[in-house]
Amino acid sequence: MTTRELQEYWKKEKCRWKHVKLLFEIASARIEERKVSKFVMYQIVVIQTGSFDSNKAVLDRRYSDFERLHKSLLKTFREEMEDVVFPRKRLTGNFSEEMICERKLELKEYLGLLYALRCVRRSREFADFLTRPELREAFGCLRAGQYARALELLVRVVPLQEKLTAHCPTAAVPALCAMLVCHRDLERPAEAFAAGERALRCLQAREGHRYYAPLLDAMIRLAYVLGKDFVSLQGRLEESQLRKPTHRGFTLKELTVREYLS
Repeated sequence: MTTRELQEYWKKEKCRWKHVKLLFEIASARIEERKVSKFVMYQIVVIQTGSFDSNKAVLDRRYSDFERLHKSLLKTFREEMEDVVFPRKRLTGNFSEEMICERKLELKEYLGLLYALRCVRRSREFADFLTRPELREAFGCLRAGQYARALELLVRVVPLQEKLTAHCPTAAVPALCAMLVCHRDLERPAEAFAAGERALRCLQAREGHRYYAPLLDAMIRLAYVLGKDFVSLQGRLEESQLRKPTHRGFTLKELTVREYLS
């Protein structure tokens, strides 16, 4: 890319970041019982304000998940969070209808207060709270060869991850590459190529990123299969290797299966 093209790209990216604002709702709650435990599961709905959001995220979290998030955030942002009150657990009545309704409102307000703090909404801890369980499950399915199930999860969680990490687009690259791998192995080359294009837009000029060369290599092969222009992709790969020669590393699939192991 030329200097002018890069400047235009970053200008567009900054505009895109500026308009991303999320709204949190606790849509419902249900009591679940396991062999040795009983807890309330809260359904969180996350939507982007300012326009119709066809990719609203719906996820389930327990009170203990919120509690872990709060403790984790306090380690880094104690001073910034001095006015944020976390809803405490009661000694009794936690499963009463009245208590659950009250807790839903408190947790909604809590998420709103966290999101209002720039340092928190851009933090790894906040993004992980809202996306990591689903991403871990998706990558586990990918490793097990359950590509359809992995895609089902990724299609739901990746749009939210992209919104949460708009200030750092490369954060979504592993998940987008996982989508490419799943589509490709399900013999859907067009969908795989589309996922790869999204990942490349996130990477742009970051030639040193560990996903850059493996992603381009996968895209070249897909472009050839689809009858698309693979020569320009090949040129980008060769240019990056000339600037920074590297030995053959992992393939894209070998990289993605190493993500979210813990």
